[in-house]
Amino acid sequence: MLPVAPALADLLPGAGLRRGSIVAVHQSTSLLFALLAEPTAAGAWAAVVGVPTLGVAAAAEHGVVVSRLALVPHPGAEYPAVMAALIDGVDLVVTEPRSVRPDVARRLAARARHRGVVLLSLGHWPSADVELHCTPGAWTGLTGDGAGYLRCRSVEVHVHGRGAAARPRSAPVLLPGPDGRVTRSGKTAVAREEEAVG
Repeated sequence: MLPVAPALADLLPGAGLRRGSIVAVHQSTSLLFALLAEPTAAGAWAAVVGVPTLGVAAAAEHGVVVSRLALVPHPGAEYPAVMAALIDGVDLVVTEPRSVRPDVARRLAARARHRGVVLLSLGHWPSADVELHCTPGAWTGLTGDGAGYLRCRSVEVHVHGRGAAARPRSAPVLLPGPDGRVTRSGKTAVAREEEAVG
């Protein structure tokens, strides 16, 4: 397992990112950064392929150790070869799958599982083990007249998937929290699960 922030741990099977798993993060770069922060801080290496809009400064503000982050913004026609090489060499590989053919996606997923690499997809990936998305909430930090700085945003993180992740979970978090990192707010995921069952 690769570690994740405590605010997200009880949402994921095994309280972390299982090596060899495919994780789809839908419509939230901030949530992706929150997942990368703890592993890179613990010494893991990550690579981002085909995401030219990814902000390195924003990643650092969310706690990602950017000195352990390799960027290949425009792999072009060499995308499958670049992905395969990085899967062989790092702990986590992030990609945006908009133009990935299904057969290429299947081969890359099989390679990631075999090599024990966490493949993080910014968007849908066929047969993902875990899928996460956020329901965005309000920002705090501004005064009534619009002065001040945006400091925190409340979101609801939803997780579902296959196998150990088959039971949906959700929890309210601040993303970012007061220190720029993800923090838990409100009820715990376990309490919310009990409410849904009861």
